[in-house]
This record gives sequence, structure tokens and C-alpha cells, in this order.
Amino acid sequence: MKGIITEIERFSLRDGPGIRTTVFFKGCNMACQWCHNPETLQIKPQLMTYPQHCLGCGACVACCPSGARSVKEGNLHYDRSLCTGCGSCAQSCFTGALVMSGREMTVEEVMEEIRQDRAYYENSGGGVTLSGGELTTQPDFAYALLEALKAEGISTALETNMYAPWHVYERLLPLVDLMMFDIKVFDSQIHKKWTGVDNQRILENAKKVAESGKDYLVRTPVIPGVNDTEEEIGSIAAYVGSLGGAQYYELLLFNPLGESKYQALQAVNQFEGSRPSAAETADRLKKAAEERSGLPVRVG
Repeated sequence: MKGIITEIERFSLRDGPGIRTTVFFKGCNMACQWCHNPETLQIKPQLMTYPQHCLGCGACVACCPSGARSVKEGNLHYDRSLCTGCGSCAQSCFTGALVMSGREMTVEEVMEEIRQDRAYYENSGGGVTLSGGELTTQPDFAYALLEALKAEGISTALETNMYAPWHVYERLLPLVDLMMFDIKVFDSQIHKKWTGVDNQRILENAKKVAESGKDYLVRTPVIPGVNDTEEEIGSIAAYVGSLGGAQYYELLLFNPLGESKYQALQAVNQFEGSRPSAAETADRLKKAAEERSGLPVRVG
């Protein structure tokens, strides 16, 4: 069995307790307009272009089987509509001007990378986190990888948007030690405006995770102009508190580091130029979340 993975990040300290390895799955079932990993939204491999690194050697043109890369008026040209994502051009590019996002990997290939840091997991109370994109877009591969991890005694965590059908999570939960999930916006119509889907399934799944007794925590990305008000964060926090049993509630300040990725994908970035909330605003939101949830609140 193979899955499509965008990255395997070692020595992560932000994706669960201890030192972790985070496996980023490609593909997502939502379309958050602020996504800072836009290369993970489509499940198929994609070419990312960084023309500032290009030397104009033309090797990519010579090896492109679909005609997506060409020379026009003495300049290299790329037609993404013709690109099949075969990766030939990226393999020929030694400067980093062309990079493929997403590669097929077997469970064993992923495990080979994970095992390298096993001692760090054991000494720090860490483990492996499956993230994305959205891992539930590849549920069979996620299940197989979790099985392999548990067979070797490695602690597991999921980072998910909670939008998959419940039966997907119900199958994965016995193999998971910690669930980390988002509630991005509380109002369903506003949620749909910014993410492409309403949040009814998300809220229902959140309740079921809480009822399962599984360790979990809830996060909200704080997005300028979307949910960065005390009223909105307070509404989400009150719901999180009503679930019962969350380890803590976390506010994740807007991450602007995805801007270069949008450029590399020739994609529209609705939040270009946006920056994280100021410290004073973050403090107010944290206080509102603490008051409404009754939980410890972290800001990251």
C-alpha cells in the first residue's frame, strides 16, 4: 500500500508532547482560504516553481513529456494546465528552481524514517503525529501506518480538521493516543464562507471524541478578519469547555509563512500581506477563551 506524503518533519516540538516526527499527508477535504500549506490541498503531486533559483539551462524543457515547459521569446515558460505532475523536470533541476510536492511512499518507507528517532521519542515522551493537509483523505494508508507504529510501541497522535465521516475516526481511534483537532469558526455559514464546508459534522465529531474518553485537545487558528474577536473566540471556547475532558484549548496565531508557497504554485492568496494578531489582541483573546471555556489556554 502506498500513500502520498508531502513531508516528514523530524524533531518537531509543536505537534504533540515530547520530541516528535510529523508525517504530512497530501490532500484535504476543506479549502481554508488562509491555509499556510497550500501545497497539501490537492492529493496529487504538484510542481512548485522558484524562478529566482533558475539558471536558464533548459534541462526541464528537454525532459518534459507533456510540453508544459517551453521556451518563448528566449524565456522559460511553464503551462501548469499541461503539467501531469510526473516530476521529470524537478529531477533534472539541480538548483531547486523546480520542486515536486508530494511523493508516493509505502508504509515501510515511512517507518524507515520514523525509526531513526525512536530513542528521542522514548526519552522525551514523544512519538509520531499524522498531519496534513488532512490525513483522513487517505484513511486506509493512515490506518496501516498507525498499525505499524503501534506494533512497534510508538506513541501516536492525529492532527485533523474533524470533517471526515465519523466511521473514519471510529476506525482510527483505537490506534491513537492523542487527538488534536481544530474548531476554526463557530457560526456555520461563516465557516462555510471561509473553508468551503459548514461545521455541523465537525462539532458532532468533536462531541463523539470527547465521549470516547480518548485524550484530546482543541485548537483554533486565529485569522485576521475572520475569527479574531473576543466574541467569536469566546463562542468556540464555550463549546470546547462544554465537551468536557479537553487537556487544553490552544489559539494558533496566523502563520504568514505560506506566502512563498502560493507564489510557487501560481495560486491566489486571499490573505497575502496579513500578519499575526498583535500581542495585546492575543492576550485579550486568551483571556476571553479562559473565561468561556474554563480550561487552560495556550497561545502558539
